[in-house]
Amino acid sequence: MTHMCLTQGNVAKTLVRFAVPFLLANVLQSLYGAVDLFVVGAFCGAESVAAVSTGTQVTQIVTSLVTGLTLGSTVIIGQYMGRQEYEKVSHAIGTTLTVFAGVALAITAGMLIFLRPLLRLLQTPQASFELTVQYVTVCMLGNIFICGYNAISAILRGYGDSRRPMWFVGIACLINIVLDVLFVRFLSLDVAGTALATVLSQGISLGAAVFYLKRHDFLFDFRLRSFVPNRQIVQKLAVVGIPISFQELMVRISFLYLAAVMNRCGVYAASVVGISSKYDVFAMLSATSIASALAAITAQNVGAGKLQRARHSLWYGLGFALLVSSVFWLWAQLSPQSMIGVFSNDEQVIAAGVPFFRTCSYDYILVSVVFCLNGYLNGRQKTLWTMISCSAGALFLRIPLVSLFAANFSNDLGRLGMIAPTVSGIMACYTLLYVLWEGRHCAPASRA
Repeated sequence: MTHMCLTQGNVAKTLVRFAVPFLLANVLQSLYGAVDLFVVGAFCGAESVAAVSTGTQVTQIVTSLVTGLTLGSTVIIGQYMGRQEYEKVSHAIGTTLTVFAGVALAITAGMLIFLRPLLRLLQTPQASFELTVQYVTVCMLGNIFICGYNAISAILRGYGDSRRPMWFVGIACLINIVLDVLFVRFLSLDVAGTALATVLSQGISLGAAVFYLKRHDFLFDFRLRSFVPNRQIVQKLAVVGIPISFQELMVRISFLYLAAVMNRCGVYAASVVGISSKYDVFAMLSATSIASALAAITAQNVGAGKLQRARHSLWYGLGFALLVSSVFWLWAQLSPQSMIGVFSNDEQVIAAGVPFFRTCSYDYILVSVVFCLNGYLNGRQKTLWTMISCSAGALFLRIPLVSLFAANFSNDLGRLGMIAPTVSGIMACYTLLYVLWEGRHCAPASRA
């Protein structure tokens, strides 16, 4: 099976060719949650919308942990590919898949045990509490599929292939849309139906991915004897992946705290945060896609000893991400009502959401800078820095600001919406300074 070489050719063209399938795959991936919320909003009540909104916040904890670890495998496999050490690539793939099977089971058990206490900690509105339990429980029972799909996608991207993950997520998205409508509209399964649709669609996508790769001369043969963890690679996965997972977890906890504050304000405020989180995903898709692409591109170029090429990719990627995210910022400034109306036609939800959207949308631009810089640093294996940076932003900036604003402006959603862009602006400044400083003081990467 062929792969794309990320260490040769025009820098801008290579970035675009590799990142565009990333972007399309992430657009399709984001449709999961968006379709869930859209279908529930169309056929169920405000309690169900709030349940899916809060439930999504919880399941994103799992997604954050998984994507952090998978990015570690992308970086490691990418460096092996840059050095053309294909036997090590095969060992890394087997190790990744085996480790992620164990991680999936452990996360599922933990989430099911602590789900209700976690939802109480989040002050989930009583009207939507049991519906939220249903949504998260079904998602967690299918967590093995979620982890498996993300592991396969991360492996392929480190391998230099961003197209096939796009195909696989496209299959899952189409199935999810059909099942969402079937389960919610025709079988009246409410929020449990949306969760079941997501789990089944990702399970089918994972099966299709493994079947395809086995028949197309992939480096890994998927035989039982090949699923033996390599101790050295496990250690590398831990060193690179755990800091990324930890930083993602800290960021997610800080946003869960914001969700808890908004839940105290009632169902309508909780719905606003849930709808806003969907737009956060879409508006930041270019940045998250470029960041992930930069991690793979940087890893391969570092492995090949081409650090300057990796830095050029960073600046091209940053410009592209800012261009796309500014479109969503402009929409939020000119017509926030139409943004909210896509997911809910409740007049009170729209009225509550307009000031929140106008202020929080500045984060679309500022966080794009943070994501791209962190993607480059992750590819350089500077994951300790990105962990410290993002954890500090979450624990020492976002959570204290939420507490301060909630105590003084709990009914002013516009001011609460200012928290995210304020934090991202500060993080963008010190991360950019670090990248510039690090670029002047680092030695050229070697092939060793």
